[in-house]
Amino acid sequence: MGWILDHILYRTSVTGRSNVPATGPVIFAGNHISYLDGPVMFGASPRRMHILVKQEMFAGFLGRVLTASGQLPVDRAGDCAALHRAKRVLDAGRCVGILPEGTRGSGEAAAINNGVAWLALNSRATVVPVAILGTRVGAEHLDTVPPLRRRLHVSFGGAINVSRRPGETGRVSMDRAGTEIRAALARHVQDSIQRTGQPLPDADSPQERHEAVAGTPADHPIRNVQ
Repeated sequence: MGWILDHILYRTSVTGRSNVPATGPVIFAGNHISYLDGPVMFGASPRRMHILVKQEMFAGFLGRVLTASGQLPVDRAGDCAALHRAKRVLDAGRCVGILPEGTRGSGEAAAINNGVAWLALNSRATVVPVAILGTRVGAEHLDTVPPLRRRLHVSFGGAINVSRRPGETGRVSMDRAGTEIRAALARHVQDSIQRTGQPLPDADSPQERHEAVAGTPADHPIRNVQ
């Protein structure tokens, strides 16, 4: 489905594929502006990924497609088990996709949840920041379906690795790793904006922000997993 979105329904330019390690576990961490971000990132990736998707999407035909493509359901009410399932995927040398901002918004990566940091520290997977632009523009509503054939941009940034430091508690390590990943993603998003000329959409008020299709809300209980 992601390939069809990128190459048939929309015109997607993809850069930075060479930044993705050819082997070994990888966490793709993307910014989040539209419910299409997960599928668009999936279709642009040089490696197959298993994306964390809210469990409500696993119903009917779409649910069968998600299951068949290996996506991972997340219970938004609190689901540390989803992170452990994702860790097993990474431990097997495969790839996981997550939108760590947790909710659709401006996409500038000003804040992320700690799920991606926990995964990176506990799986020792490489993290690749992914900038996704064009899936929502200007003042378009959060639920807007982009017009067909719109130009989208997906850019895979330089890979980063985070690890625990001697003497650090699990909480300190996770907070530091989260800060490093957030900074790398935010910087890559801004670099991609400068390169493509495609700005982020207008920021929404907190009251207008919706639950994410992929990833977990920033105030989700997964923030407290150790």
